[in-house]
Amino acid sequence: MSKRHIRVLRNLSVSLLVGAFMVPQSHAATCENLQTLSLPKATITLTQQVAAGAFSLPASASTRGVQLSTAFNQLPAFCRVVATLAPSTDSDIQIEVWMPLTNWNGKFQGVGNGGLAGSITYTAGAGGIERGLAEALKRGYATASTDTGHVGNTAAPMLGRRERVIDFAYRSVHEMTVTAKAIVHTFYEAHPEWSYWNGCSSGGRQALIEAQRFPTDYDGIIAGAPAISQTRLVTWVTHVGHAALKEPASVIPSSKFPMIHDAVTNACDAVDGVNDGLIEDPTRCSFDFKTIECSGADSALCLTSAQVESARTITNPLVHPVTGERIFPGLALGTELGWGTRIGGPDPQFFGTDYFKYIFYEDPNWDWRTFDLEAAIALVERGDYDMLNATNADLTPFMQRGGKLLLYHGWSDQNFSAQSTIDYYNSVRDVAGSGRMDEAVRLFLAPGMGHCGGGVGPNAFDPVTALEQWVEQGRAPEPIIASYVSDGKVDRTRPLCPYPQVAKYRGAGTIDEAASFACELP
Repeated sequence: MSKRHIRVLRNLSVSLLVGAFMVPQSHAATCENLQTLSLPKATITLTQQVAAGAFSLPASASTRGVQLSTAFNQLPAFCRVVATLAPSTDSDIQIEVWMPLTNWNGKFQGVGNGGLAGSITYTAGAGGIERGLAEALKRGYATASTDTGHVGNTAAPMLGRRERVIDFAYRSVHEMTVTAKAIVHTFYEAHPEWSYWNGCSSGGRQALIEAQRFPTDYDGIIAGAPAISQTRLVTWVTHVGHAALKEPASVIPSSKFPMIHDAVTNACDAVDGVNDGLIEDPTRCSFDFKTIECSGADSALCLTSAQVESARTITNPLVHPVTGERIFPGLALGTELGWGTRIGGPDPQFFGTDYFKYIFYEDPNWDWRTFDLEAAIALVERGDYDMLNATNADLTPFMQRGGKLLLYHGWSDQNFSAQSTIDYYNSVRDVAGSGRMDEAVRLFLAPGMGHCGGGVGPNAFDPVTALEQWVEQGRAPEPIIASYVSDGKVDRTRPLCPYPQVAKYRGAGTIDEAASFACELP
């Protein structure tokens, strides 16, 4: 029996014993005593014992993406620790560590950020794909989050400050993890039995950075819609905005998005054998936007020739203007309702232009109208910026220690295409081989789901439980059941199949129940 199998059995036995006796987890130190804890490169600035349901956001907290209605009033009592980390002389990394006062599940969960970070992730995805401090705490986890070393969803604080860029790129999450585990160990006088990472978008990039650079930090990692090649992604974002917004004639008004989406869906829906309003696999369908070009005057029911080119720009791959190399995939068919994220105007989305202003060109007055694709590609491909990327396909150290990576991406992601995640998955398979890949990495694609959730398809599922069962019990997830909830009721369920399998209608039963579908190779 391998060491890995012994470890799984040992920890499974511990889990069963804890579950059988339901022993409330005690803590060795009081929350207040942690104020005097001495840790390398860290200063604890606040310790607070929070009563059940009593947490409220600090006045300085960002509410971006926070659902305030029930996020905090259902929390158990916990110890809240706030600390500042300084791995360099110019670092100012803020972290928070939350630890349940009773019934700790013996595990640790790090939670990721979105966008350009700049704030603690107190709650995210509640009611869908849960991945914030509040959601982890409610599951019994000790948990931690970081602002990655700057304040605000912008790259402006990184202007001319290389150490801050390094903190944002990869260092802050690792330093947070090491410090948080030390605090957890002191508080409970026990190390976490298992450690997990849960992040989406930028948090998905952080997830892969952890697996690639720091393979011993986490036993299981959830990487949702990961912004893998950050430099190429932001080049694509800026290029799309520049092409579609620089000239007024190229702008597609948002009022036309539903019309475009209906045309695409009508052309692609039945390709998978069932008319259900969802495009199961957009790569199996082709659509020419010229088929909805206006034959006469512009109207709400058609696209002008300039608008057709904008639609092609956002959905076609970005290629190098000289070499023809594919730089980044375009948005998938089925994303049209969310195009406002990229071409909603009047300016390109800040997620791209912020990088060029404050990190690449280091010029806050840089004008996106001067964007030159060839020059931009040459600039971002410079070695200094590769630290922003999570493209290393060699996960051997992570896999060898039994690490598990669960990837997911919505096909209707309006921010960037799921194809980028498929490309990374395939590159990892090329290095690892199919046998090791199936043991350690699974990818789930969600038809109709938007960026990290939302959209017209089943978009609520539980990757945390699936990953726990995989890591702790050796039960690989296949499939994961997702649901679509409307007015508090589940309207539809659907199996999310491990790639490259897709959900195939069995030919009988309602199309709104997962049981009517089977996972099959296309």
